[in-house]
Amino acid sequence: MSNLDQIDQRLIALLRHNARESVATLAARLGVSRGTVTNRLRRLEDEGVIVGYTLRLKPAAETGGLQAWMSIAIEGNDARRVTASLLGEPAVQALHATNGQWDLLAELQVPTLPELARALERIRLIKGISHSETSIHLETLRAGHASSSGGGSGRQS
Repeated sequence: MSNLDQIDQRLIALLRHNARESVATLAARLGVSRGTVTNRLRRLEDEGVIVGYTLRLKPAAETGGLQAWMSIAIEGNDARRVTASLLGEPAVQALHATNGQWDLLAELQVPTLPELARALERIRLIKGISHSETSIHLETLRAGHASSSGGGSGRQS
């Protein structure tokens, strides 16, 4: 996979905000031609940087499923490539840079345990990840001003 230039990074950022944006709108916002956007999208997909397009729901509209957190350690100087790959993983809802033992914290959202297993397998195959640790969200004891309980069912609170 080649390095992502500024246009690639801006394109990915626009798609993360609205993956349904038209090629014409993306091109206008980036100041490039529609052909350039089309070619870059195809290249990013072919190289596995973009592995899919998904939608995000407001937390109140979530329909259940499992939430997990994956702490990730990165080998050497692979942070940019690993981050780009993780941002293309459909199960990753948010990605945070951290300090200490772990380099990244990925918030994962999946409908079932088998889908969590598949997502973890895909993530662990990303070149540059040296090791990881995953915790499943069982219950929220306090979030902001509201308290909710998942009853230990493994469903998102």
